[in-house]
Formats: sequence, C-alpha cells, structure tokens
Amino acid sequence: MLYLSRFAFPDGDDEFEFRRTVRRTCYDSFYPFGVLSAKGLSALEFEPLTLLYGGNGSGKTTAINVIGEALGLQRDAPYNRSNFFERYTALCRFDTRAPIPKDSRIITSDDVFDFMLDLRALNEGVDRRREALFQEYLDDRRGSFRVRSLADYDELKRINQARHHTQSRYVRENMNGNVREQSNGESAFFYFTSRIGEDALYLLDEPENSLSPQRQQELARFIEDSARFYNCQFVIATHSPFLLAMAGAKVYDLDADPARACRWTELTAVRAWRDFFAAHADEFEGGERP
Repeated sequence: MLYLSRFAFPDGDDEFEFRRTVRRTCYDSFYPFGVLSAKGLSALEFEPLTLLYGGNGSGKTTAINVIGEALGLQRDAPYNRSNFFERYTALCRFDTRAPIPKDSRIITSDDVFDFMLDLRALNEGVDRRREALFQEYLDDRRGSFRVRSLADYDELKRINQARHHTQSRYVRENMNGNVREQSNGESAFFYFTSRIGEDALYLLDEPENSLSPQRQQELARFIEDSARFYNCQFVIATHSPFLLAMAGAKVYDLDADPARACRWTELTAVRAWRDFFAAHADEFEGGERP
C-alpha cells in the first residue's frame, strides 16, 4: 500500500532565506537546517518499502524525524527537536496517494529501550522513575511547588507516571505471566509486532538494534508480509543487510554524494560484509583457521 508518495525537504534557496531572517546569533546550531541539504537530499520518492541507509551523521534519523513531525504521526519517546524544528518542517512538502491513517506512527530505538526498561521494572517489582522523580523536585528551586509531605510526593508520582500506565497494563495483560522469561531481543521483537498493525504508515529508525541476526530476519519477513498483505507502508532507516535485502524495497544511499537510490548490493557496508565472508569462505567449508 502506498500512502505517502513523495516528501520534499527545504532546498538551498529555502535554507538561505531562513538564515537571512534569523536575527539572533547565540545559536550553535540551526539543526535540522543544513543536515539533509549537505547530502544533496532534496526529496524522497516512496514505495511500500523504502529504506534509508547511511553511516552515523548521514541524516537518516533526521529524515525520519522530520517526516514524522511534518505528518503529525504518533510517537512515544521524545527526540531532538531543536529551536528550529517547526520552522524546518513548515517548509517541507509532501504528496499522498491516500489519506495517512490515524494509527500511523514512528518507532525509534528509544521507544524500544523505554519499553524494555518498563519490562525490567515489572520484573524487579520497583518503580524505576521513583528516585529520579524525587530528586528532580528536590533540585527544583525555581518552581512554586514544593514536596512537603508523602501525599505531595505521591500526587507528583501519579501525574508523572500517567503516560506509562497504559503501556504497563498492556504488558501485564499480554505477556501471560512470562515477562521474566523474555530476553532483550525477544522483548524488542515483541514490541515491533505489537505496535505494527494493519492499514497504516510506519517510520522505523534502526529497528535492528537489540535484535540478533535471526530476529532481524524474522522482522524483515514480518515487515514484508505487513506491506504485502496488510496494507502497510514502511520508511525505515537501517544498517541491517537483512532489512536492506527485503524484496521490492527501494533503497536510498545517504552516504553517496549526492544521496541517491541504488541497489542494496551496491552499498559500501554490504560490500564490506561480502568481502569479509568471501575472505573466510574456506573456514565455512570446513577448513581450519591458520
């Protein structure tokens, strides 16, 4: 399924005009201005499966966050917005083939990490936020509110944890008492399969983190099936060769100058893996290491 067909980022003229109108000089960075334009990335044309590949600093996470913000997608964990994020996304343009479904969302590594921390908290029977919350309000000398009693503390704790309640309840109801038996990789895989439903657009930022090679292959099959049979569209930032090799995926190389679409077998990292295993081919055939 194709919901989002094209997304255009601000071009050089847009960025020049923006910088010309910024009168304050105290900013160290105008992020996300200058990140994607430095890669020559002006627009992305999408397929049901579109993959963004690139090393650290290539802009693939920035692109995912910008698209998610511009489309108003659901997300859980906070991210680096900067003072200029809204001004940047206001200059973006996008085309759709169908309305973006309301259940569409962006899923990041931070979402998965927070989920696994919540599982650990359930396992240990403790509130991982308790001490941090207490210290936060002890250190706050500017606010009018002060923790004067246990009742005040309990109320602050209740408010702060409200956003975690639904997730914790979901985990308790769906893990069938086997939370302690889940490895980090199993928990991460469960997170993706529980958050990705039908008929929606999903932006994934490096979903391979915390997943073993076997789990990455399982996730790749799950994503392929979701796109093929369940009317889902995916835009994924990834280094994983198992995801990059998904059938029918359109791959963008953000390490290229300028960024461009290419075959996954052309990517530098994929070729490095190929060369490494080719150099050790005799060991896979039963030969001994010298």
